[in-house]
Amino acid sequence: MPRPPRSNPKTRTHAIELRKEPTPAERKLWALIRNDQLGVNFRRQHAIGKYIPDFVCIEKKLIIELDGSQHLEQEEYDEERTKYLESLGYKVVRFWNNEVTNNIDGVILAIIHAMEDEASTE
Repeated sequence: MPRPPRSNPKTRTHAIELRKEPTPAERKLWALIRNDQLGVNFRRQHAIGKYIPDFVCIEKKLIIELDGSQHLEQEEYDEERTKYLESLGYKVVRFWNNEVTNNIDGVILAIIHAMEDEASTE
């Protein structure tokens, strides 16, 4: 599996800025997945190459993206980004912000299933 290129200082700085101002959906999900609550370590706004996924579990090679309405207009960019991250061996799971707001239990269950699916392919 190829190793991601080191992120440049500008990308890392942007990741730090994003961590300081999470969206309400990011804050809600982070409260439930931080500190190994799902049995693995997640990082938030962690730079991988030129991209900054919302949440990453390095151990399980799992990326969680939370999408708001702006993603309706950037479908091509999201597709390119997903292909790149998958080329590095990551599984990308996407949720709409309103899913996190209205069905957090379902989101957590889907994340657990994604981690189990990943474990069964190892």
